[in-house]
Amino acid sequence: MSDDLQDLFDEANGHLAVGEFDEAITLYRRCVAIDATFFDGWHALGMALLKTGHLKEAIGCGLQSVALQPNDLLAWTSLSQMYVRDGNIPEAESAKGNARILSLGGKVVKS
Repeated sequence: MSDDLQDLFDEANGHLAVGEFDEAITLYRRCVAIDATFFDGWHALGMALLKTGHLKEAIGCGLQSVALQPNDLLAWTSLSQMYVRDGNIPEAESAKGNARILSLGGKVVKS
């Protein structure tokens, strides 16, 4: 990761920490525009969007996160939360199942 991207991400995290969600979202969007494979950027953007009630877009970011790192426990747990908030319980349960597999030391995608 470039220093510029790290600085931008750190700045976004600072805004998020003090409750400045719109500013954080803007900066997280810039992060993933710079590097579409930046897992932490997608995950953080999704969680910030979830906090602001932009559920469909949050789910899209969550799906991008699990596509980039399919064996990440936090990504699946977050995606499950996003689906719950959206009222999509079958998808929430499916994501939760993947998180459970990972929490027990399994893999969702074998290397």
